[in-house]
Amino acid sequence: MNTHNWTREQLKLAFHLYCQLPFGKLHHRNPEIIQLAKLIGRTPSAVSMKLGNFSSLDPAITSTGRSGLGNASKADREIWTEFHENWEKLAIECDSLRRQLNAGLEIPATSEFNLSTDEYLGDFTGETRNVITEQRIKQQFFRRAVLSSYRGRCCMTGLSEPRLLVASHIVPWSADRSNRLNPRNGLCLSSLHDKAFDQGLITLTDNFRIILSDKLRSKDEPFIKQAFFALEGHAIELPERFLPSVEFVAYHRQEVFLDNRA
Repeated sequence: MNTHNWTREQLKLAFHLYCQLPFGKLHHRNPEIIQLAKLIGRTPSAVSMKLGNFSSLDPAITSTGRSGLGNASKADREIWTEFHENWEKLAIECDSLRRQLNAGLEIPATSEFNLSTDEYLGDFTGETRNVITEQRIKQQFFRRAVLSSYRGRCCMTGLSEPRLLVASHIVPWSADRSNRLNPRNGLCLSSLHDKAFDQGLITLTDNFRIILSDKLRSKDEPFIKQAFFALEGHAIELPERFLPSVEFVAYHRQEVFLDNRA
């Protein structure tokens, strides 16, 4: 196994995986950690420790008294910063690098979230195929990062059925290209509450409490009352990692929420 310093490519792949695994599954027995270790010539324990180092840089973790392993290097910090400055570029780069390494070692993907790109592309070719492929890669990364951070549960209702969960953008996809894949721009929501959030029917305060719009509050329907009224004023369940940005939440409240739109 490689005992030398970690390369930038190895660190990128490690952080890429860190973003997509639940905090409680950063151990050396995790199949995805074992797979990455084999790909980059490290031991599963070394990869697990590196993910722990990254966790020590995450304010959502350190603010709760947890410290990760606390041995993050200068190179670790540089990769953390590089990802935060360009999530899209690095998500695509890391996916491409993993595919190359997988092909070289003929290792099948183990991720339960893995998408078979060809399954979705039909007869598309050339530039269109590449655009669709990249879109799938980005969507997969953001979904995994957000759902794993929220323990696979809707942060408003606690719903845990993955087929009914959405990685919802706080600042809309079309409004901020640089933060499209930033996990701090995401909430794990049920399909229903994602739609309500996206349409500005609900929003959050800066301390992450749920606000209902006047439009929604005016509905005298049993289902609306049951699904939304009971949530008003309650705080969402915060993620284990990548705490939502207050700046993004403020944008949603000011620009998307119906009560603040002309």
